[in-house]
Amino acid sequence: MHPFKRLSIVLIIGLLAAACTNAGSPAPTAGVPTAAPATSAPAAEQTVTVFAAASLTDAFNEVGDKFKQQHPGVTLEFNYAGSQQLRTQLEQGATADVFASANTKEMNNAIQSDLVISGTQQTFVRNRLAVIVPQDNPGGVNELKDLAKPGLKIVLAAPSVPVGGYALTALDKMNAGFGATFSQTVLSNVVSYEDNVKQVVAKIQLGEGDAGIVYTSDVTPQVADELIRLDIPDQYNVLATYPIAALKAAPQAELAAQFVDYVLSADGQAILQKWGFMPAKP
Repeated sequence: MHPFKRLSIVLIIGLLAAACTNAGSPAPTAGVPTAAPATSAPAAEQTVTVFAAASLTDAFNEVGDKFKQQHPGVTLEFNYAGSQQLRTQLEQGATADVFASANTKEMNNAIQSDLVISGTQQTFVRNRLAVIVPQDNPGGVNELKDLAKPGLKIVLAAPSVPVGGYALTALDKMNAGFGATFSQTVLSNVVSYEDNVKQVVAKIQLGEGDAGIVYTSDVTPQVADELIRLDIPDQYNVLATYPIAALKAAPQAELAAQFVDYVLSADGQAILQKWGFMPAKP
């Protein structure tokens, strides 16, 4: 074979081999940096919605802060109101992950409405009642029997509100100590029935009432200087029971269970007791 033809064939074979080696891998353009490999997008933030009795406001706000520290990327949204209002909102289609009630009645109603699976609810704290009066005490309420003074202005939560129902029970108990008509006389002094316990506290703070019945936990450091608290003796008092549960249709079921567990944990219980609540078990 002619030497020139042999050289041409060798060159052609070499070029074909190079083309096959570089197929699908275009050479980088001079001066243009190679693109970095794609990274996965950050995880989407998760929101846990908690429907909780108004009396839990301060304690649950702190519980929520601690929970978020342990669960980066999780946001907590709280809806505080009377337990009966919260249960009604849930029945009407409101979306939430956790329900914390100030009495067993509203939790049982939630179970009957198929919002909570029976048996999953757990009592997490208890509470006691107290009488509050404004710091200047215009009605001269210094002891329980003074609640029956003529012309006194008393503010209570509505009977459908857990603390309102507890207050009526306590007043009935007081008939044994102050006379058979004591509770009737006190109720005749009521000038306002409120939708939740925080509204009772606010009205007494503002001087719109001479006395009110709330939970002992509602006399928080923020309002203590503006109120006088009269403790109710055991024979007249009522222990409020607070149950909590993850909702059956919770969008964040796993996180809802974790929040309930944190509330029941030693750390969660310490926060609740700091805010004036009693342990679930004596």
